[in-house]
Amino acid sequence: MNRSLDLDTIAPDDPVTTSTSPQKKTIKKTSPPPVKESQAPKPSKSTASKDSEFRQKVYQLLKDKTKHPLSSMLARPKVFRFDSQDADEEILLVLRRHWFTNLSWVIIFIFMLLAPLFLGSIPFLDLLSTSLRSIIVLFWYLVSFAFAFEKFLSWYFNVFILTEERVVDIDFDNLLYKNISEAQISMIQDITVSQGGVSQTLFNYGSVYIQTASEVPQIEVLKVPNPNLVLKVLQQMRSEGEVESLEGRIK
Repeated sequence: MNRSLDLDTIAPDDPVTTSTSPQKKTIKKTSPPPVKESQAPKPSKSTASKDSEFRQKVYQLLKDKTKHPLSSMLARPKVFRFDSQDADEEILLVLRRHWFTNLSWVIIFIFMLLAPLFLGSIPFLDLLSTSLRSIIVLFWYLVSFAFAFEKFLSWYFNVFILTEERVVDIDFDNLLYKNISEAQISMIQDITVSQGGVSQTLFNYGSVYIQTASEVPQIEVLKVPNPNLVLKVLQQMRSEGEVESLEGRIK
């Protein structure tokens, strides 16, 4: 049995008890090491490009233009896409021929619809039975609507597309054939606008000719609305491409 060393206060036969208090552990919080400036994520090239002065001027030029899918000039459309478009490639402008160029075939289509009303003036048709004349009229209407439908598709799918990286010209000749020409914006060498005649001056449409250094030497954008605006947008994008190329060489 353990004896206490303090004989004055504790009896000889009393057991000595010792108590130990648990020690408190202190947890030191460590903060993560500061991220070095070189390790911080840098803005991507596309983000920096979109914030450039040239791009803001393009947005300013197109801010009041329509986004209706049946318009001759679509500014920054959200639902329009084409086959070779990249996932992050922004479409700035989509052009079709001016609506006034459709007037000729629309008038022809109206006359084709009214033509069966004058069948009674054709003598030999009186010799045909009523059922046969009905078949002829039905066939005539099918031909008329097929004519109008083909003309509409030709107008709708013949488009010129300007993206932040390139220009794309899609020529839709018929349901079985289309021709696609494209060139990078950095390959554009010269831009020419042609606008003349009473109708083009009155309704403000014309043609834009783009000379390139690519495999397609010239891209023709015919009879599109507001060609001078198209020229300004192309010039801004061309200037932006030149600045980006220069910064790339310096870096």
